[in-house]
Amino acid sequence: MNPSHKMRPLLVIYLHGFASSGQAHKAELLRTWCAQHQLAFIAPSLPVQPSLAISSVQEMLAALLPFYRVGLVGASLGGFYARYLAQQAQLPCVLINPVVNPAQRLQEAIGAVTHYHDQLRFSWTQEHCQSLVAYRVEKASVPCRLLLQTGDDVLDYRQAQLAYPEAELCLEEGGDHGFTGFERHIPALVAFLDQHAAQ
Repeated sequence: MNPSHKMRPLLVIYLHGFASSGQAHKAELLRTWCAQHQLAFIAPSLPVQPSLAISSVQEMLAALLPFYRVGLVGASLGGFYARYLAQQAQLPCVLINPVVNPAQRLQEAIGAVTHYHDQLRFSWTQEHCQSLVAYRVEKASVPCRLLLQTGDDVLDYRQAQLAYPEAELCLEEGGDHGFTGFERHIPALVAFLDQHAAQ
């Protein structure tokens, strides 16, 4: 029996960036905050292959949506994934310094890549890059909050600002790709997801 929709709690799902994991710094900050506030939280370590990353989250959503109101948070490549998945499932999302066109941007990563957290090497291919094209959303119709810092040393923040005009924008001067001071934004981020997640 499905629980009453009115009783469903909020679940925050964090999607990490390229060559990162569910133990990324922003994931840990969110995990700690959610634990302190008795809020459900998941940060899966996604497969390298984009199609597997997308399908694994889709399966997770299918299992969890009857029981939770879900909001997605994604950083960098995870932001690209989060926007696609949010549009598909009609969920609110928060994107942190997201990559807009990873099929092009990640061309430079083709070859052997070292994973940030466990230092294991994996192969990133042209086929991986090309497969990302299928997950581009030209025009989103779901609530979206966009967190950008002008000091992003990996991505040009203006690309996301132009690509996601429908998003509620939070633009900060300075910072970096990891989004300096992210913890300051967690309460507002969660409040946005809670406000817009379906009852």
